[in-house]
Amino acid sequence: MERFRKRDQLCGEKIVMPYTVIIENRAQKEFHKLNPPFDKNIRKAINALEHNPRHNNVKKLSGTKDGYRVRVADYRVLYTIDDNKKLVTIYRIRHRKDVYE
Repeated sequence: MERFRKRDQLCGEKIVMPYTVIIENRAQKEFHKLNPPFDKNIRKAINALEHNPRHNNVKKLSGTKDGYRVRVADYRVLYTIDDNKKLVTIYRIRHRKDVYE
């Protein structure tokens, strides 16, 4: 009995390479200022971006070429995606009333 799949059986499956997530210094400082219940959920959202930066909760930011946001409760994580380099750069993590200033 063959233990591994043959190569031609894998052709139909989609292989997704993970993205590298970079958090800019300003966003890191904003993250460290968050209250404990929110930082865990935001950390989960950031980890999810590594596998799929355009999942269902993601919205494209109008007026930007490659800007996106993900909503986590009352907070927003703003980031850009570079598909050629497989890179997600987070540049802002703030409360929804302050994030777009």
